[in-house]
Amino acid sequence: MTPSSILMIAGLVGIFLAIMLSLTAVGVFDNEARGVSKSLAVLEAFSAAPPEMRKELEPSFNDRVVAPLLDRTLALGKKLTPSDHGERIRTKLEVAGNPPGWSIDRVISLKFVGFAVALIISMIVALLFGFGFAPMLAFCVIAAVLGYLAPNLYLYQKGYDRTQKIQKGMPDALDLLTISVESGLGFDAAISQVARNTEGPLSDEFARVLQEMQIGLGRGAALRALGDRTHVPELKGFVSAMVQADALGIPVAQVLRVQSREIRTKRRQRAEEQAQKVAVKILIPLIFCILPCLFIAVLGPAAIGIYEAFSGTLGP
Repeated sequence: MTPSSILMIAGLVGIFLAIMLSLTAVGVFDNEARGVSKSLAVLEAFSAAPPEMRKELEPSFNDRVVAPLLDRTLALGKKLTPSDHGERIRTKLEVAGNPPGWSIDRVISLKFVGFAVALIISMIVALLFGFGFAPMLAFCVIAAVLGYLAPNLYLYQKGYDRTQKIQKGMPDALDLLTISVESGLGFDAAISQVARNTEGPLSDEFARVLQEMQIGLGRGAALRALGDRTHVPELKGFVSAMVQADALGIPVAQVLRVQSREIRTKRRQRAEEQAQKVAVKILIPLIFCILPCLFIAVLGPAAIGIYEAFSGTLGP
């Protein structure tokens, strides 16, 4: 091949490459300018949007990180839990009032995440403090178990607090229910009055009973479900009495009057019981905290004087 042919081929290749580069550059620059203009337009529109719309368009940390993490750990969490564990979690959620955002799958995922996070953190802490193998193993096992049980402990505390509120609000709610029935309202209308005019978890439970009756569930079944959702003995007794009165045709007002009086009596007895326990509960802080300080304050100067007298440090 002659040098002129090589130059001709090189020139043609150069021209072709120049045309391709020109077309590519024009297209890239055009797309880049178009993309930059679109991005600027989106930023301007987002900055000019009202705060409510920004909250809807901008996902939260929970939606971006926490929810996908819990979804990925759900399958592994189900493998590590027994088959009937879901039903027990459902019962705990019902007693706790079904906290917002908490479900059976969420609890199972949180149990696994708590186990893994507590195990990793405990291992890091043990390595930083230079624990031996046996102490590090015991510390990591205890921390991992606590992390696994943390969701259960949270639900137990929520359920305990809710049970105490229901137990505290039972007498007033039953008094209002009794007055409403005796004034001529039906039992369902009286429950509606209690749900509207009271606050707290008991009001929510009565509102749920009304909703279940409105969707077709019988009154007895709705009341039994109310008793199953709580661990309050007084509420369970009230539900049993109302179901029996409904089945046997006993006047509801009379049953409510008796139930209200009994619950008032039980609350007074419970208060007296708690008052009787105060004397026993105060013994521990009295013996280990108050009495030693009292002995030091009373006998301390005398002990110092006796010590100085026997050591010969006192003057003539």
